[in-house]
Parts: sequence; structure tokens; C-alpha cells
Amino acid sequence: MLADACGSAGHVPAVLDRFEADVCGGWSELMDHLCPRLDTAFSASFAALPRLAGLASSRRGEERQYVVQAAGAIVACVVSGDDVFEDFSAPIAVLHRLVDESLHETPGADSYVELVQCLLAFEGVERWDRCLEGLNAGEYEVDCPYCGVGLFIVLRDDACFAASGDYALREVATTPLRPSVPGELAGLGERLYVRAVGDGQHRVARGLTYLFGEGDCPDCGTGFSVADRVVGC
Repeated sequence: MLADACGSAGHVPAVLDRFEADVCGGWSELMDHLCPRLDTAFSASFAALPRLAGLASSRRGEERQYVVQAAGAIVACVVSGDDVFEDFSAPIAVLHRLVDESLHETPGADSYVELVQCLLAFEGVERWDRCLEGLNAGEYEVDCPYCGVGLFIVLRDDACFAASGDYALREVATTPLRPSVPGELAGLGERLYVRAVGDGQHRVARGLTYLFGEGDCPDCGTGFSVADRVVGC
């Protein structure tokens, strides 16, 4: 028997009907049932992927983004070893293609980052299918891998730095981040940077050079990989 956040999922088809009738207005109800807090999914959540793929195929613009983000949040909850990617390979492939198309349509930077996370979720790229959202917020909270002090990694248009403490409330020690040289990026960092530049998302691309760059702890002075700390916390 399928289940959602409320238990038995007999009511989920009606929830999906309401979502289809009003994608933007029905988003919260859908996620409350299928992916509450964007970090927990259920058997009914995965069973809804074929319908979400069909709905995304029939929509454009903002409505498509709402649908694929719902599906992306669900797929991001897949645990290694689960059969979701095998059992629902067809709708996930459709959703991946639609996200890829949407990224070329030059959405705003915030929407772009959210869609990239969906793309990674549909590819089964764990951790980074959630960890890019700090590019939108402009900061990450991490720990120094050496002395353990809590750090803010700040990624703003005017400054990118590490701060040992809440820099927004009081004066704290900071050290500038060192961005990666685009030509020296490798792996996922290189792929995301090249993609962002190709899609005309230059603000996102700049943030990625710092996210996949290096920093120094303001307290103990030791260097660290920003990306390693982001995915490790």
C-alpha cells in the first residue's frame, strides 16, 4: 500500500488533480503530502513521478519549473541502493530532458540554481543536488576541518570571505576566499561552471569559482577546500 506524509495515500490522486488545476497555488499542498520540508519522500511520492513528468511536459515557464522542482525534491530524497532510478527511469529521463531545456531559457539566477539542483537530482548526483542553494542565499555555515570553529562562507557580489562568527551581527575576523581559475576547475565544478557560462548565467558562474575555490580559517589560519566543507557539513 502506498503511503505519503499523512499515512495511507488514497487521497494523493485528488491532491495531484488540484495541483494540475493550479500548479502554483497547489504547490504547498502537494509538497506537504509528498515531500515535507523538502527532505523526506514516500512510496506515493515516487509513484507520482510519471504523472509529474507528464504534467511538466504539458507546461512551460514558471509552471514547468514548479513541477520539475517538486519532482526534483522527491528524487533528491532517494537513498543509495534504492530502486527508484531503475523503477522510474522513464519519467526521470523525461524530467531530466525538460530541466535541461529550461536551463537554456535564461531563468533568473535563483531559479537557475534551483533547476541545476533538479538536473543533478535526476542524474543521481548526491549532496550537490541540495548544496548549491547557498549560491542563492549568499552563504553557507560550515566548520573549520582543523580547529572546529563554526564558519560562515559568504558569497556576495561585492565580497566573498570566510567569517568566524555571525558577521551580520557583530564585527568578526574574516579572510578572503580564493576563487578557482576557470581553466583549472575539474570534475563537477568545471561542468557546472561551463554550463552556467554557456547559459549566460555569469553571476552564478562567478559564485561557482568561489564555491569550488579555497579559503583560510580566520581563527587557526589553515587552508581548506570550500566545496569539501560545504558537502561535508
